Amino acid sequence: MVSALSLTSQLAPAPTDWQAEVWRLLGEVNDPEIPILSIIDLGIVRYVRGASREALHVGLTPTYSGCPATEVIRRLVEEKLARAGFGRIVIETLLAPPWTSDWITPAARLKLAAYGIAPPVEAVSNPRRLFAAAPVGCPRCKSTKTRLISEFGSTPCKAHYMCAECLEPFDYFKCI
Repeated sequence: MVSALSLTSQLAPAPTDWQAEVWRLLGEVNDPEIPILSIIDLGIVRYVRGASREALHVGLTPTYSGCPATEVIRRLVEEKLARAGFGRIVIETLLAPPWTSDWITPAARLKLAAYGIAPPVEAVSNPRRLFAAAPVGCPRCKSTKTRLISEFGSTPCKAHYMCAECLEPFDYFKCI
């Protein structure tokens, strides 16, 4: 599993002090639809670039092209960095490669489960899914005896499931 942060660190030189500060600040920007996760947790921050604090570029990949939170996230990033004293901030939207649930950090998967949202099991791009999708486990009792109630949960990126063991409904973060 490759997170956006590890992908970035493989492609870019070591960050400067101000770039490290930007990454830390972005880790404080929570997703508006799933407020227990930061945009770093979700793996949507692709890069932080610039020659100095005065000219900064941040690359973001939305979780899907129609995500209603995209503009809110852009504004939150701009506001967070501006309050920290950064100069011209350019937010660049990157659609390729498309975001995948594989970019969600392992820590974020644990946060999702603790919050009552089943984390994604495997990405749609996984060839094994062609033959049989992995079972969705209940975030409360861990049973895999669950069933899909609706393809659409509390937000478009989640589906709604029900556990046959504890009888609790729960959201499942869809695999993309």
